[in-house]
Amino acid sequence: MKNVTVIIPAYEPDEKLLSAISELKKTGFSDIVVVDDGSSDKCQQFFDEVKKDENCTLLVHEVNKGKGQALRTAFEYIFKNREGVDCVATVDADGQHAPVDVLACVEKSIETGNVVLGVRDFSLPGVPKKSKYGNNITSGVFKVLFGMNIKDTQTGLRVLPFKYLPDLCEVSGDRYEYETNMLLWMNRDHIDFEQVVIQTIYIEENASSHFRPVRDSLRIYGLIIKFLATSLAAAAVDYVGFILFKIFFKESAIAVVLARIISSLVNYLLNAKVVFKGETGKKSIVRYYILAAGILAVSTGIIKLLEFIFATESTALSTLFKMIADIILWAVSFRFQREWVFNKKKENTR
Repeated sequence: MKNVTVIIPAYEPDEKLLSAISELKKTGFSDIVVVDDGSSDKCQQFFDEVKKDENCTLLVHEVNKGKGQALRTAFEYIFKNREGVDCVATVDADGQHAPVDVLACVEKSIETGNVVLGVRDFSLPGVPKKSKYGNNITSGVFKVLFGMNIKDTQTGLRVLPFKYLPDLCEVSGDRYEYETNMLLWMNRDHIDFEQVVIQTIYIEENASSHFRPVRDSLRIYGLIIKFLATSLAAAAVDYVGFILFKIFFKESAIAVVLARIISSLVNYLLNAKVVFKGETGKKSIVRYYILAAGILAVSTGIIKLLEFIFATESTALSTLFKMIADIILWAVSFRFQREWVFNKKKENTR
């Protein structure tokens, strides 16, 4: 474990921080970086003990900047000051990660050279309901929208090869959304990862967590919420145009095509500037309209098929059929836009 650095971001810690450090050292970890993320004076006694420990390095934020920024501070420090390090392991300060599990994840990363996520089993009894349901929802979203089968999207135990630290310093997000954005970076850049099942430990019903359910959840789902908002805006344009063109031309296929031409331009501009903030120009707009043409063809086919099955040309029913088709194709559009249309990163060619 001499070539492994453990990172512990800490905000308002208690004696569990010192206990976690002690147990990590007993397991063989000898280089531990602790980040004081703007904790109050009442916690300084614990950081004073950290400073005395020859196996520890203490980095300090004068004000609270959030877990994401704390991790970036540690990543930058380690990249600049640790030569020969194979990987870093991020560990929570509240004792939820057993050192034996940290060791197992580190060994897996060294064996494979990949990112390793320590994943909890949320089906076990005693898991707080908010943690269980929140993770299940997020895991489902990641599977549908990003094609990532991750059992624990909010795990704080992650082992990251040293070579990725510069990229991780560029991942956005200051608070808990940073850990989600880290997964999105892995998805975008085709970073291979492993999952190791770890103990599911909740101390006092996770009372020491500084997670703010509403505010932090909005941050975590920020990308998806923005995409949903732009999709709804474009959909409003699309549906108004569809109804008007349907009334005028009496033909669903023509109405779908004309409405989609207008709404797709609105959607492209909003997604390029607001959501993905990626590559814009000739290449992206060509890709976008190739995607739009494919989705248009499928959407039109679904509408015509349903009109045939139900033997109707009613504008109201055709609109309902269109809604069904668009809901099905929404997730498909998200994945293609993020990974292909607006992806300014080249595929990782390790």
